[in-house]
Amino acid sequence: MSLWTRITDALSALAAGESLAEVFSRLRTPPERSAAFAIAVIALGAKMAKADGQVTRGEVSAFREVFTIPKAEEKNAARVFNLARTDVAGYEQYAQKIAGLFGRNDPALCDLLEGLFYIAMADGEYHPAEDDFLSRVAAIFGVDERSFRSLRARFVPDAAPDPYAVLGVTPDAPLDEVRKAWRAQVRASHPDQLIARGVPEEAVKIAEKHMIAVNRAWEEIQEERA
Repeated sequence: MSLWTRITDALSALAAGESLAEVFSRLRTPPERSAAFAIAVIALGAKMAKADGQVTRGEVSAFREVFTIPKAEEKNAARVFNLARTDVAGYEQYAQKIAGLFGRNDPALCDLLEGLFYIAMADGEYHPAEDDFLSRVAAIFGVDERSFRSLRARFVPDAAPDPYAVLGVTPDAPLDEVRKAWRAQVRASHPDQLIARGVPEEAVKIAEKHMIAVNRAWEEIQEERA
């Protein structure tokens, strides 16, 4: 069964008047977790798109930066987006349901945040309301401040990315500690690891850019200390 078929089945199970947030209570098994991950990125992305006061064409198309969406499944993806955008449930309720599904501090929640950063930056700007949104979601997910800053450093172009922030270490960290952090991030961003955490195969593009960013950070630190 394809990812998008599982998503369609999950949406079909919603009773009349139920919030889209309720879908996360039903997606507990490993195959269903990948559908929950996709729904979570699209649904929270829709809520975030409203946070900055507008939904741009770029933000909608940004889902393709995170997912491979077959032409035949575009309507299902759009349905999730529109359900979340019009749902009276707040984004915090969504985030709490998702944290309950995966468990606070689950690495998949960092992957999910990474997908949301792609969407936030789709229009080339990082709105203060988006920063507030993502900071609050990260707190609900149990993502620590250092990990959140590391994610932000890779995506937000308000300054050249700090390679130490990207790797989640301090500038005075010994090189062996920096190397250890780099290797841990490389392992964590391997597609097999993402899939094992519940990230759908259709979203492993996340790993590609993550790997590029952490490798670049490691190279910059090596050059700086040479």
